[in-house]
Amino acid sequence: MNNNIVAVIVTYNRKNLLLECINSLLKQENISCDILIIDNKSTDGTETAIKSLDSEKIKYINTGTNLGGAGGFNFGIKKAVELGYEYVWLMDDDCIPKATALFKLNEAGKKYKNFGFLSSKVLWIDGNICVMNVQRQTMYKNIDYKNNVDTKITMASFVSCFISVKVIKNVGLPIKEFFIWTDDWEYTRRITKKYQSFYIPESVVVHKTQKNVGANIATEKEERINRFFYLYRNDIYLYKREGLLGYMYILVRLIYHSVRILFISKDNKIKRLKRMFNGTLKGFSFNPSIEKI
Repeated sequence: MNNNIVAVIVTYNRKNLLLECINSLLKQENISCDILIIDNKSTDGTETAIKSLDSEKIKYINTGTNLGGAGGFNFGIKKAVELGYEYVWLMDDDCIPKATALFKLNEAGKKYKNFGFLSSKVLWIDGNICVMNVQRQTMYKNIDYKNNVDTKITMASFVSCFISVKVIKNVGLPIKEFFIWTDDWEYTRRITKKYQSFYIPESVVVHKTQKNVGANIATEKEERINRFFYLYRNDIYLYKREGLLGYMYILVRLIYHSVRILFISKDNKIKRLKRMFNGTLKGFSFNPSIEKI
């Protein structure tokens, strides 16, 4: 396994976090990678800041429009393949890899050889596990972080996800029509239908989100409620492919989330319920095509 690796970062108006992410990538120990930044038309001076950096390792592309996280990763992975890289390391702009994060993934790649993807341990800024990036051992069960060993997994986020171009050419690209949410779970699940994939706890990154919580429509601020349409629509697409168990999971979760809204939400209960059910109903007829390279 050689070091022909590119880190693909999708960014949008988070210049300072992006610069911190880039700095951590340039300081990786025992191994190096190029850096491909996909900018969803930021308006905070990101382009000027990146172009002022003096490093041949950094490649910058402004998409000219906001493609969302899903569209950005679709665009970035496709470009990485076109540029001739053999391995792609996916991450958000607020992901800060520890100094040996890439080295440990690379070593694990030598061990598992024909892996589908490798996923790092993701911590929050206080050193605890980052809730929103917990990998799934099965479709319905999270991994046990107390067992600090390599673990076969079914789904993971794009916060430090290491994939070979060989696998990408086989399974295709992330679904850009998802826009936000679930694109990473759908893509990694698509991979694990064909390849074994692993959680690598020795590879550690920090995810600098504002809060260490998962997405929760019952407690989200009013101005962000509409975004949840994408979450429920995209999740239906993901789980309906799993057959009867997937449909049972959808039903149970829908009931549970409805109860949370009714008993926990302090305002906009009807709006929250409508977004959840609208997204859910749309998901049953939502069938975007898989783009191949």
